[in-house]
Amino acid sequence: MTTMRRWEIDAIGREHLRLRDVPVPVPGPREVLVRVAAVGLNYRDKMVIESGRGLPLRFPFTPGSDLAGEIVELGEESSRFARGDRVISTATPDWIDGLRPGTARTPAYRTLGGHYPGVLAEYLVMSEDWLVLAPASLDDRQACTLPIAGLTAWFGLVERAGVRAGDTVLIPSTGGVALFGLQIAKAHGAEVIVCGRAENEERARQLGADQFIDAGRDDWMEQVYQVTGDRGADVVLEVIGGAHLGQSVELTAVGGKVCQIGALDGFNFTAPAMPLMLKDVTIHGIGTGSRSALERLVRAVDRTGIKPVIDSCYPLSELPAALDHLDRGPFGKVVITVAA
Repeated sequence: MTTMRRWEIDAIGREHLRLRDVPVPVPGPREVLVRVAAVGLNYRDKMVIESGRGLPLRFPFTPGSDLAGEIVELGEESSRFARGDRVISTATPDWIDGLRPGTARTPAYRTLGGHYPGVLAEYLVMSEDWLVLAPASLDDRQACTLPIAGLTAWFGLVERAGVRAGDTVLIPSTGGVALFGLQIAKAHGAEVIVCGRAENEERARQLGADQFIDAGRDDWMEQVYQVTGDRGADVVLEVIGGAHLGQSVELTAVGGKVCQIGALDGFNFTAPAMPLMLKDVTIHGIGTGSRSALERLVRAVDRTGIKPVIDSCYPLSELPAALDHLDRGPFGKVVITVAA
C-alpha cells in the first residue's frame, strides 16, 4: 500500500472539503504508523471546517481528532507499543498529566484537528506519546468516541467535580458528551436528571436516567426544582454554554459545581451573580483532559461496562453527509468508518 485517501481543505469552509489520494506516510524516530479504523466526529470538527475557530490552520489541512486504529509499523526508538496494538488518539497530545499546559496570557489549545493536523485519513504517522491503548471491551467504532466526548465528560465529572454516590447530576442534553456523562455519573452511584427533546426520553431512561425533563417546556427549570425538592443539582454538566450557564447556576445546589464544557449557545457566557455567590457555586472550565486521565477512563470503561452511544456511522467518503447529521443533533455520536 503506497497511497491512501485523506480528507483535506485548502481554505476555510465546508465547500472546500476534498477526499484526496496521497502517499502513505513513513514513521520517523519515536513515531508509529497507524491504520485508522474509525473516527469519532465532534461538533468542534464541524466548527473548525466551517469557521477555523481562529486556529492557525496550515493548508492543506485535515480535520478530525478522535481515532481508533491499529499500529502497523514502528519508527526507530519506538517502545510504548507493539505492532498490532489497538490504540486511540489523545486529542490534546501535549497534555500528559497534571495541569493543562499554558499561561494566564496564553491558555494552551494545541489539539489534533486544530493546531496539529487531524485524523480523517486511512493511515497516520503520529508520535507514540499521542496514543493510548484502546479499551479491550469496545470495538473500534465505540473506542473512537472516547478521546474528546468520553474524556471531557469523565474529566469534568470525576477528576474535577468529584462525583460520588448520592449526588444529583443534571445533564441538559442528549449529545455525545452528555450521554457519556449520564453513564459515568450512574457508574459512580449518582442520581441523574436529563433534560432533552421529548422524543429521546425512552432511550435516555434505558441508559439509566432517573428523571427526564422535556427541554422544550417553558417551565423546565421549575421541573428541576420540583424533582429535587428545591435542593437543586450537586453537579451540572453544562454542555450548551452562553446564557444557559446562568440557568445552570440557578439550578445548582448550595455548594454545588458546574462543569462548563460546551459553547453551542455561544462563547460569551453569562450567569447571575447573587446565586453564584450565595450558594458558593464552583464553576470548572473543562477542555478535554490529559493523557493520564484518558488512560484512567479506559480502565473504567473496561471495568464498568460503559458502552458509548453511537447514533450513526458513515463511510469515509461520506464525511459531508455525516457533518449534515451533526447539524440535525444526533442522539449520541456520529462515527466515520475508515477500515473494514
